[in-house]
Amino acid sequence: MNIKKTIIKFSGILSILLLISCDDNLELTPQQSIEVEDAVTTEQGLKSVLISAYERAGSGNVLGGGIHNASELLGNDQLIDFGGTFNTLKEFDNKQMTVNNTDVSGIWIDSYRAINQANIVLANSDVVKDEEERNSLEGEAKFIRGAVYFELVKLFGKTYQEGEQNPQPGVPLVLLPTLNLDEIKGPSRNTVEEVYAQILTDLTEAYNTLPEANAEFADKYAVKALMARVYLQQQAYEKARDAANEVIQNGNFELVDSYSKAFNNSEDGSEDIFAWQITIQGGRNEMNLYWASNDFGGRVGLDIAINDSYWTIFDDSNDERGAFFYDAEDERASTKWQEQYANVPFIRLAELYLIRAEANERLGTTEGDSPLNDINRIRTRANAAELTAITLDDILLERQRELAFEGFALHDLKRLGGSVDGIDANDDKLVLPIPQREMDANPNLTQNPGY
Repeated sequence: MNIKKTIIKFSGILSILLLISCDDNLELTPQQSIEVEDAVTTEQGLKSVLISAYERAGSGNVLGGGIHNASELLGNDQLIDFGGTFNTLKEFDNKQMTVNNTDVSGIWIDSYRAINQANIVLANSDVVKDEEERNSLEGEAKFIRGAVYFELVKLFGKTYQEGEQNPQPGVPLVLLPTLNLDEIKGPSRNTVEEVYAQILTDLTEAYNTLPEANAEFADKYAVKALMARVYLQQQAYEKARDAANEVIQNGNFELVDSYSKAFNNSEDGSEDIFAWQITIQGGRNEMNLYWASNDFGGRVGLDIAINDSYWTIFDDSNDERGAFFYDAEDERASTKWQEQYANVPFIRLAELYLIRAEANERLGTTEGDSPLNDINRIRTRANAAELTAITLDDILLERQRELAFEGFALHDLKRLGGSVDGIDANDDKLVLPIPQREMDANPNLTQNPGY
């Protein structure tokens, strides 16, 4: 999706919207009051708010890389090496976060800014008179809100347990907008169960109102693909399988013919179900910043390098994914994040094949296609030899090869169990602390154990 070019057209109103988010919308005692009614009383103004929500959700602290980094470093079990100088990221890699970690607070603050802007759209959508346009506007806002809440609950809450009531603390559900900072209240944390229920409510409603195609913005299939990911995290395998299958069968997407073509693109490709795009005019690709060498837009010195142990997961020396690296600063860097102004992929078609294959294998079904055919489809694209038989472990290894360094490490670890650096997947150390600034401002919040 090429939202940046659209944002430039609305720079005046966007500046107002960014002022709305200058203070964390969860603070109990705001420092100022901002009147922004003019931004939500016209159709064009409200569309600008929606664009701002897209921009904030795809910003560096959120789905432009900050959330990816938290997952990859917390889930790192000696496959990557963090050699950077930022202690905040080093805390992730060491599994020793502190309540004043600014990367943690950046994720929290900018996530709730995106949620607040989505809430503004939903509360004022009646200014859009055309029903089809209004439905699309609401659907996009719910997609953004659902996507961001999904990331928050995975990072700040304990793992969702299938078949359980999941009463463990999640994150506050804030579903009404704040236009005037004097109206800000101090919400308490909802349970993990409640947050997941709201995510799926938002995504279901978005799916029911969005069109099958929506130019560069979220459409019906982007929503359904995200639902497949949510269901997989919940271990709701039948629902995950069916959602993934619908996107594969009906979404008009196809794998690009080479693994390398799935990355470093300035425009969406045939494999991109949804992607956050960075342009030279604005935005910040946090994955490029920390995973690329200085020659390709990263910081001086390579912050995150790939360790030799990573290559032990490959079973074919011809697999293009095992060679998708380059030498940098006497280390090896992932080529996935080599281009500074490229898309940050959010959902690729390859992930949907992996979800369908895993769910079918667990259920003993072949809905859409067999797990073997789905995995071989991905392997063939990467120039790896086809398998003649398959197990669940084979599928999970294929998932690791295909989706490495794209923000899945921690969440797959928690979903599948096991341990990292000797730490159990459901240990307190793998849950982010509620930022201290939030705890100080809002007495209704409770801190996560261990902080």
